Amino acid sequence: MKLAIAQLDPTVGDLAGNAQQILSAAQDSVAQGTRLLLTPELSLCGYPPRDLLLRPGFIQQMATVAEQLAKDLPHGLAALVGLASPNPNASSKGQKPLYNSMALLENGVIKAVFHKRLLPTYDVFEEDRYFESGSEPNHFHLEDFETADNSLHIGVTICEDLWNENDFWGQRTYEANPTAEVVAAGVDVVVNLSASPFTVGKQILREQMITHAAQRHNCPIVYVNQVGSNDDLIFDGCSVAMDRQGGLISRSPGFTPAIQLVEYSLEHQNLLPGKIVPLLDTPEAEMWHALVLGVKDYSHKCGFSKAVVGLSGGIDSALVVAIATAALGPDNVLGVLMPSPYSSDHSISDAEKLAHNLGITTQTLAIGELMAGFDHTLLDLFSGTEPGVTEENLQSRIRGNLLMAIANKFGHLLLSTGNKSEMAVGYCTLYGDMNGGLAVIADVPKTKVYSLCDWLNSSLKTVSILGFIETAGKTEIIPTNILTKPPSAELRPDQVDQDSLPPYDILDDILERLIQYHQSAADIVTAGHDPNVVQRVIHLLTRAEFKRRQAPPVLKVTDRAFGMGWRMPIASRWPLAQ
Repeated sequence: MKLAIAQLDPTVGDLAGNAQQILSAAQDSVAQGTRLLLTPELSLCGYPPRDLLLRPGFIQQMATVAEQLAKDLPHGLAALVGLASPNPNASSKGQKPLYNSMALLENGVIKAVFHKRLLPTYDVFEEDRYFESGSEPNHFHLEDFETADNSLHIGVTICEDLWNENDFWGQRTYEANPTAEVVAAGVDVVVNLSASPFTVGKQILREQMITHAAQRHNCPIVYVNQVGSNDDLIFDGCSVAMDRQGGLISRSPGFTPAIQLVEYSLEHQNLLPGKIVPLLDTPEAEMWHALVLGVKDYSHKCGFSKAVVGLSGGIDSALVVAIATAALGPDNVLGVLMPSPYSSDHSISDAEKLAHNLGITTQTLAIGELMAGFDHTLLDLFSGTEPGVTEENLQSRIRGNLLMAIANKFGHLLLSTGNKSEMAVGYCTLYGDMNGGLAVIADVPKTKVYSLCDWLNSSLKTVSILGFIETAGKTEIIPTNILTKPPSAELRPDQVDQDSLPPYDILDDILERLIQYHQSAADIVTAGHDPNVVQRVIHLLTRAEFKRRQAPPVLKVTDRAFGMGWRMPIASRWPLAQ
């Protein structure tokens, strides 16, 4: 019996469009003899729908669309489709009003509805805000039309339901183990329908966990994951299937929609070997694909076809504009140079060379006269004070205003260029370089920005990675001088970042220990860092919280991003050093 893994890219709230994606996948699959179509978690409404789930009309229309989809599906094909379904016991039992469900659609009707058992509330997840937990193991029998006296017994789990194997994690996070329960019910195969967000290296962990579960329960597992980007979350797909021995028998491609078939042999009581797409070979390749997909989907799903980026001649804006070009094409990206009296000649020439390498259009808007105008207007008020950070920030805010004007005038998406290191310690200007509709690399530490640019230059011949970027005859995308010169905001003469910050390799290690691993100051000092530097970084991290709260959405690529999973108070007197 053939099962189709439909690795789809839904848009949140586009019920009709998402239903059409599912229907198209069904039509393609049934032509290949498929009996069951598997779609990701909440595939009908897109994940995560967030507070759309509070709208009664949204839930009602979802049910209507699901009923119509059941009627439209090809004869002979069953489909598991993700949706939010009402909880009839909500009022009488004081429960949440909805379930996170998978509906079994077949022969024109919704035959069954299965509810997610385990509801995550950590990091970016807030499912307990909306959903009630399912209470029963989910499984059903699927008749084999070719051999009428046989059927396939299928266990249904939804995303987190698979992530509670205490033997694998060394602990038990939830009381129930839905996988163990459906296996105890005698199923032939477990399917897991997921919307599991991407972080670098996560796919290896997923596959190790699924292998462990298949081996422990002596049961094949088919894992289906959403692909695409919705707001700050990126979904990498990489759907897989393991046989009952835990062997990998199928893997779908990463970062692109796909339909892949797996076959269950009733004779051998196991999944048969299928197509295995290789994983990307480096963290940089993973991150590049994720960020390109993030920009592409965010732009298109929000109605933008073109982007504008401020080009400083520095490495951060170079990486952002390269990502934008790969995502949208060179004809759809505008680079804006805004030199001040403090801008070096090489910053201008480096930015121009970068734009030439990418094939994008540029516009130069000098800001010297605007700076003089601000100085004149503020002259009396600032009389008797020394010029300093305030005047430096005015340059950034002038640039931010110009970029926003271009974005407003022409309907472009403004992409901000700050990295995670800067966002962490507040080395960024509110209403200046933080302006934008999307913070592309604000979850990429500065040291990783360099390694990504090095990787990009080394990957010139890999057209599939670089997308729209024309590489013929080029020896580099990011000009060498951008990679080798000391990073600088160029807001005053001879300024470099290390005037204000520790070296980035030191800063990034301290920040990773603080942000991702929650280490204390004492732990970080024990790891070899200067106590004074550690305390200074902690002070900067805490002080910059109000800036981060006002930043554009941040594409998440690490385990701990400055987005919906980062919920630190602004007004707080708890020292992060403890």
